[in-house]
Amino acid sequence: MGKKQISVMNTSFRDGFQSVYGARVNTADFLPAVEASAQAGFTHFEAGGGARYQSLYLYCQEDAFDMMDAFRSTAGPDSNLQTLARGVNVVGLDSQSSDIIDLHAKLFKKHGITTIRNFDALNDVRNLSYSGRCISEAGLKHEVTITLMELPPGCSGAHTAEFYMGVLEGILDDGVPFDSICFKDASGTAVPSKVYDTIKLARKRLGDDMHIRLHTHETAGVSVSAYLAALEAGVDGIDLAMAPVSGGTSQPDFIVMWHALRGKDYDLGIDVDKVVEAEAVFKDCMKDYFVPPEATAVEPLIPYSPMPGGALTANTQMMRDAGTLDQFPAVIAAMSDVVRKGGFGTSVTPVSQFYFQQAYNNVVLGPWKRIADGYGKMVLGYFGKTPVAPDAEIVRLAGEQLELEPTTRNPREMNDEDPKKGIPAAKALLAEHGIEESDESIFIASALKDKGIAFLKGDRTDGVRKVDPNAAGGGTAAGSGSSSYTVEINSRRYEVAFEGGSTKVNGKAYNYSISEGTGSASSAPSTATGDGEIVSAELAGQILRVVANEGDQVAEGDVLLVLEALKMEIEIKAPCAGTVSAILVASDQSVNTGDALVEIAS
Repeated sequence: MGKKQISVMNTSFRDGFQSVYGARVNTADFLPAVEASAQAGFTHFEAGGGARYQSLYLYCQEDAFDMMDAFRSTAGPDSNLQTLARGVNVVGLDSQSSDIIDLHAKLFKKHGITTIRNFDALNDVRNLSYSGRCISEAGLKHEVTITLMELPPGCSGAHTAEFYMGVLEGILDDGVPFDSICFKDASGTAVPSKVYDTIKLARKRLGDDMHIRLHTHETAGVSVSAYLAALEAGVDGIDLAMAPVSGGTSQPDFIVMWHALRGKDYDLGIDVDKVVEAEAVFKDCMKDYFVPPEATAVEPLIPYSPMPGGALTANTQMMRDAGTLDQFPAVIAAMSDVVRKGGFGTSVTPVSQFYFQQAYNNVVLGPWKRIADGYGKMVLGYFGKTPVAPDAEIVRLAGEQLELEPTTRNPREMNDEDPKKGIPAAKALLAEHGIEESDESIFIASALKDKGIAFLKGDRTDGVRKVDPNAAGGGTAAGSGSSSYTVEINSRRYEVAFEGGSTKVNGKAYNYSISEGTGSASSAPSTATGDGEIVSAELAGQILRVVANEGDQVAEGDVLLVLEALKMEIEIKAPCAGTVSAILVASDQSVNTGDALVEIAS
């Protein structure tokens, strides 16, 4: 009997990018590696979706639909191009209404995608049902997904093989059409024995003809063992990456897995020598990109705090930009308690971000002093039903702080009733800003809100991090030939690099111009008078928008400005009634914890 052929999806250009570079990679830089991978024999690629949809608009100044078109052109007409979707969230920053979920499937079909892997972090079948039907009706292959993780030591309830089979039965009972099924372990923490039991039960339930896949990460150090267990249990396909984005927070390398299977009765179906050649091309393509050291490491504490590889570097990149990376170990440690009390939603987007945001708040502000908006809505039921009931005290605190009642309603039905969501709301937003309406611009506006509008208007700044070959120690800067300075203002240090018409400040790019000074700046922040109460930043982040104006009369609790920190939009509210005597910051400005934001005179 010949060896069993195992289907391999090359995840380098989606999950690999997300896991290693925080998804911040320009399309033109990696297309030669796609071409080399196709020549090496790969026919199944992960080509977008997930954070690689958002990142193109937020950091790369590119249109994700243009990227998908270029990927299809390079990979060839017969390649299976697959993207990742988050159920009712599809690829947005928030959950969506029915019309946007349907538009997502139609647009991804239009722009060359073959298959969509569709998951829900809570394993709530309601969140997979309508989205899965839209995917199938658009003429795409639907890979329905059950999300896995290991609970922190000492926890029990859900995330057993029997729990996953219960989710599978719910999918089958719902009747949502699917062409294959994936068991997705974004944090790489599911123990190999549980992987074996889960796949074995799924194969028995679904029969020999259903295509079953396992997806995992090397973050906790057991990915190869998990794949070996899955293969022994009867899985048909696995996900692998190529260097330089393999291992660590990403998937194991194709060559590593090929080596682990030598002498066994499995064939990955690719010429390993050609993969070596393709990896050489890929390494050359990515040689200028900054690789965070945490992206290439196995972290033994991840089983205690299951942070997905794809979210880990995205968060550390944001913390680098905010100057708070020193707090990362404490935040990871605090995640364990957040997971324990949050109802055991799987640590995968968006729930992984909810966990991280709440852990960050608990470290910086004190345990449970501020409930993060996403985490609070999750425990209150606004994203669906958590696998187990969240801690009752945390539910109470979330309800009080967010001023929301717990709910058991279908999230999509609530979204359909929300006048701020859906195609009509997106069209109104486009019209307000004078932006041409198309299916693509409607979807961008709905999925990314203000940030999507900023991209469509050309107002977003570059956030791709590359290595300056002239910088000591391989630091990051704008590029070779730039003028770089360390600037200290009020005891705060800024790394500033100028090149042509742009500058990078602490790795974030801005347009700039220099002219002779006039002694005044009409749009510059004001200086505090010293006679009012100062409202300070509780968290480090970036000013997303200033709501109040100098001279405004405000009541206690009125919103003064919105601060963005780790993808959280935090409303900064007036602590007292009075007059806004000074706005001390400007939009897009980065601030540290304790920085003065607004002055209010009584």
